[in-house]
Amino acid sequence: MNTAALTAQPVASPHAHGGNSVTRTMFRVQMALVPATLYGFWLFGWPAFFLWLLTILSCLGFEALSLKMMGVTRIKATLFDGSALLTGWLLAMTLPPWAPWWVAVVGGFIAIVIGKQVFGGVGQNVFNPAMVARVALLVSFPVPLTQWVHPLPLTSLMAPDFIDGLRIFLTSLPQPDAMASASLLGYTKTELSRGIDLLHSLAGDHAPVLSWIGARSGSFGESASLLILGGGLYLVGVGIISWHTPAAVLAGLAIPAAIGHSVDPTHYLSVSAHLLSGAAMLGAFFIATDYVTSPNTTSGQIVFGLGIGLMTWVIRTYGGYPEGMAFAVLLMNALTPVIDRFIKPRVLGRDRKGKPLDIPETKEA
Repeated sequence: MNTAALTAQPVASPHAHGGNSVTRTMFRVQMALVPATLYGFWLFGWPAFFLWLLTILSCLGFEALSLKMMGVTRIKATLFDGSALLTGWLLAMTLPPWAPWWVAVVGGFIAIVIGKQVFGGVGQNVFNPAMVARVALLVSFPVPLTQWVHPLPLTSLMAPDFIDGLRIFLTSLPQPDAMASASLLGYTKTELSRGIDLLHSLAGDHAPVLSWIGARSGSFGESASLLILGGGLYLVGVGIISWHTPAAVLAGLAIPAAIGHSVDPTHYLSVSAHLLSGAAMLGAFFIATDYVTSPNTTSGQIVFGLGIGLMTWVIRTYGGYPEGMAFAVLLMNALTPVIDRFIKPRVLGRDRKGKPLDIPETKEA
């Protein structure tokens, strides 16, 4: 045997393929979102469906355009790996359900072209593409991004039919005053700015409904907290994500909320209000757990999640925006390389400081 030839060849580690793939992972995440999405369609009607559909189509379209401009030959294989579809899906669930059509198109462009492809495509982006689009839309177009609608289930007589829903979506008609409403976070922040404490603002009949699954104003995915939680637990159960990041995000949000509410319930929302409002559940299980933009180690993921939860609470409580999940995710995305630098996994055969372990020699039989 020619040992010189063997040593000249690169030797790979003895890895075993688990049978997973990008497409299969994306498909499972999408399946986990189906119950909450269907509930959103029923709760907010046809305009919400058109918004969801156009957001996904916009992401797929800009993905194909970007790949073509970069000279990629296997556009179809890359396009249908599910990553662009999932980005559009997550973005749609963070938007007002009756947002106009151009919000979906502009959001798709920002998410795919600016948030993903300029960094090199799948696995190269520094920031979560859906959250890049969500923050850019909110900062650039605050009015349509903060116009909420009171839920009108498809079984309701006031719910718009297919034609009316399409007309509302395409013509960007102003929402009737009878339908306009505020999310819980936006409502409480507005009332506090007027000098009305939470005990009074949340005691009236017109206060936003707070429940796990109920008719409450908010983003497309905000009313289905229990269904989103169930989908997230499914992802943990099948091994797509680990429990460390979601648990850390929820703990980082719940702990300061519990302290603040116990000290002054007139100015600080309760734990349940924070966990059930905004993008708390969606962010914890579907956004913060993004493989590319989160730390590699379990310890790093706990630090990452705690940071997201804490900053979300700080922005919600003291910031100018009622919701802070998207901002918190992007800030912690920027810190992911720092976390990975200081929290490293132990190399096999070495201690935590990188020094070789003293392994005693075994006597031959």
